[in-house]
Amino acid sequence: MHIPDGFLDAKTALATAVISTAGVGFALRQVRHELPPRKVPLLGLSAAFLFAAQMVNFPVAGGTSGHLVGAALVAALLGPSAAVVVLATVLIVQCFLFADGGVLALGANIFNMGLVATIVGYTVYCLAQRILPGARGRVAALAFAGWCSAVFASVSCAGELAWSGTVPWSVALPAMAGVHMLIGIGEGLISALVLVAVARTRPDLLTARNADMPPGRLRGFVVLGLLTTLGIALFVAPFACPWPDGLETVADHLGFGGRIRPPIISAPVSNYRVPGLASPVLATAAAGAIGALVAFGLAVAFSRLLVREPESPKASRA
Repeated sequence: MHIPDGFLDAKTALATAVISTAGVGFALRQVRHELPPRKVPLLGLSAAFLFAAQMVNFPVAGGTSGHLVGAALVAALLGPSAAVVVLATVLIVQCFLFADGGVLALGANIFNMGLVATIVGYTVYCLAQRILPGARGRVAALAFAGWCSAVFASVSCAGELAWSGTVPWSVALPAMAGVHMLIGIGEGLISALVLVAVARTRPDLLTARNADMPPGRLRGFVVLGLLTTLGIALFVAPFACPWPDGLETVADHLGFGGRIRPPIISAPVSNYRVPGLASPVLATAAAGAIGALVAFGLAVAFSRLLVREPESPKASRA
């Protein structure tokens, strides 16, 4: 669902950029006040995992593929503000390092996948949990929330295409929502499986986001999670489904795929392949590992700059 440059007009790109900047700024402020400093590495781990997971396209009907967005998943684990920061970080890395999504369309991509998907996913997750209590209810709630987040993000994308005059709303809405209803099934299933894995390894992450946790256990979880993420990037991503994603399929079917403009900034690792490596598998694996590590480092750096260390007892008495 990464919109390239050329699909949106200037007013749509500018409006979504302004809204996304305000939304990410508000999320950063909330993270500054809400996230305990010792949980900062979890933002980095989430960003690295989402980057690697989004490289793994899975097939859906009609020769179309989809991939995890992960907004509802991260919101359920770390809260909606942290999810917005994580998704924005991943999208920035994808845009400038890999030319995945246009630079001028970055605001729209953050709005769709960072803001809309997060707000819808987290709201549905919280509401569904009231109806479906317990551990199984939580998993079912997240699966449904993941599906809703993917569908509503696609509806937002359809609105932007229509507002830009790229394709009429009456055509864009059923086309985008229809294919992403199928992709959303994969989104929900993957989110639910990750939640089950977290519940079995670190159930405390699900019960109290702001509770104090032993630093050693948390550090071990982050290291294990980062190694798992690198394993996905190295050994799974190179063999992902090569079919076009939902937006690409819709663009080709409706005839506006030719509006794509060349990147205005040259990306060093475009198309998720490290230049100079003859083997496509090795080039993609290396790109995935680089991207995951960059996303991890960037998310941690943002959080370290923003999250305040708690005052020591001596300082508070002074």
